[in-house]
This record gives sequence, C-alpha cells and structure tokens, in this order.
Amino acid sequence: MDFLLNMLIPAAQAAEGAAPAQQPSMLPTIAMLAVFGFIFYFMLYRPQAKRAKDHKNMLDALQKGDEVVTSGGILGKVVKLTDDYIEISLTESVDIKVQKQSIVAVLPKGTLKSI
Repeated sequence: MDFLLNMLIPAAQAAEGAAPAQQPSMLPTIAMLAVFGFIFYFMLYRPQAKRAKDHKNMLDALQKGDEVVTSGGILGKVVKLTDDYIEISLTESVDIKVQKQSIVAVLPKGTLKSI
C-alpha cells in the first residue's frame, strides 16, 4: 500500500504545478462525419432509392399484353396480372406464374417475334 501511495503522491504534486492540458477541438471530427454522411447519401443511398422507385413505377405500369423479361432471363408476354403475381405466356400453350418483383424490364412491342 505504501508503495502505491509513494508512486501516486509525486505524480499528483507534479500535476498541480503543471498547466492543464487543453482538450482538442471537436470541429474537425464533426466536419469529417458530415462529409462522410454526404458521400454516403449521394453515392450509395440516393441512386439505390432512385432505382427502387423506377422499378416500382415500372411494375405499377405493367399491363396485359406487355412483353417482359424476368430476373431469370425468361422472356414472355403478360397474360394476367394480380397484386403479387403475373402470368406470363412463353408460347401459345405454355403459361407460367412469376412474382411481380421478378420482372426486371419491359421490352418494346414486337421484340419477342424478332428473337
């Protein structure tokens, strides 16, 4: 115990005579966080939100007879629409049901005949 007190007392006496240390400014740290926030917003969040909005608008605008591509690469013509699913005609006798979210693009009319 005496050993510990002998070590702490000189350190405390030396600190009394010394000038107090100044705290570093927080302004550069806050500025860097703000810059990183703007970079994150403009390079990551904003473009992704725009893509999601465009995809939702495309799905809302789908109509019977549109030619579409699924995320699996299947091409077909929309035969029936429901809230969550779309029935796609691949040929005259083959129809499949896919989730609406799996549609990645709407093709111009007549694309299926030209392929």
